Amino acid sequence: MTIALHMLRHCFEGAVPSAIATCGADGMPNVAKLSHVHYLDDEHVALSYQFFNRTRENILHNGRAVVEVVDPVAAAHYNLKVAYVRTETSGPTFEYMKARIAAIASDSGMSKVFRLLGADIYRVLAVDVVPGYEPAPAQPRTGLLSGLRMTLAQLGACSDLERLLEVCLDGLERHWKIDYAMLLVPDPDGKRLFTVASRGYPQSGIGSEVRFGEGIVGVVAGERTPIRIGYALQEYRYSHATRERFVADGDELETEIPFPGLAEAGSQLAVPFLLGDRLLGVLLVESEQEQRFTFEDEDALMILASQMALCMNHVSCNAELVTEPVGIPSPVHQPTPSPDVPMHVRHFPADHSVFVDNDYLIKGVAGAIIWKLLREYVDSGRIDFTNRELRLDCALGLPDVTDNLDARLILLQRRLSERCPSIAIEKTGRGRFRLHVSQPLRLEVGVKSRE
Repeated sequence: MTIALHMLRHCFEGAVPSAIATCGADGMPNVAKLSHVHYLDDEHVALSYQFFNRTRENILHNGRAVVEVVDPVAAAHYNLKVAYVRTETSGPTFEYMKARIAAIASDSGMSKVFRLLGADIYRVLAVDVVPGYEPAPAQPRTGLLSGLRMTLAQLGACSDLERLLEVCLDGLERHWKIDYAMLLVPDPDGKRLFTVASRGYPQSGIGSEVRFGEGIVGVVAGERTPIRIGYALQEYRYSHATRERFVADGDELETEIPFPGLAEAGSQLAVPFLLGDRLLGVLLVESEQEQRFTFEDEDALMILASQMALCMNHVSCNAELVTEPVGIPSPVHQPTPSPDVPMHVRHFPADHSVFVDNDYLIKGVAGAIIWKLLREYVDSGRIDFTNRELRLDCALGLPDVTDNLDARLILLQRRLSERCPSIAIEKTGRGRFRLHVSQPLRLEVGVKSRE
């Protein structure tokens, strides 16, 4: 190559449409526009395959093409001489490109027609500058590396998951000027994720759920790949799911916690937290501005995500260590229950959903945990608990991975703070926490699921 392919990554942002030139068996040339050219590495790109057209016919005939890409800032034009390798119809590259194609389709009202059929992988044989267009020297982004360095240094000092999540969101806001962000962790069933922390939204959305494969977060979780979208995207917006979808899945709307995403997101970037092949979480950042996040942001956030995965695993393992024996009172004051009307708490065993005075609170593992704590409080007046005993309680259905318990305790703590301030959970030491109840309780087991 005359120019290294990684130096042209600004040309693959989609701001200026690319073109592909091919030649048929009869020698007739053909030029067509491309929806997306995706950088894979310094030797390969992926091109969007959407229609059974002349370009496709020519490629299958001789496997050679020339792709023109344009730098949207310098206006320099480049020709990529490419050779066809294969077509992918699933996997990270295909899912990434499908999300980007959907963005362009929704912007033009062509969502049902403008559909990705496959990702065509090409080997780049040469990169040439089109005569008359002088490439401008690349201007590196400033602030990303210094912000990343400062954020990583703070992450290393975190001793628990709650602090870790807050430091991550603080770093995004302070060092990268990212105003809207959320963190989600997977549920034990491997089918959905739930929100444990957010920043910038009118409602926190703590406890809201996203199914694997649904929208940008669900695709990132399922395919273990980052996805970046530079345009408003109807298909992957996260307002309320439609009533038809909830009814079809057997969910009732009163158990839904609204997702905190922007209703009119101009740009979105989601990255997975991976530890080997284990998914520990997903970070989603958003902006009302289109093309807010570039490949440099994606690279920086992937480094942050890798460090977050290591830190999450570390603090979750340490959270199982109890610093003082069970039974020694902690110095936290336990408020005297109020003589007001008892608070009615109902638990539905089928899905562990919990309602407080007929208002939905939580479900799943977090619901099972709060029900256990409240039962023991009512039966014996107990208020001190440990992570370890929850881990050993088979009735809670906890997975083997320790970080799930820590994340659920954070979720439960924040949902109680938002929806039921008369009940609170407060950490009293490593592996220890205390239940606070300031109102009489009336517990009831529901007869059927209210999911």
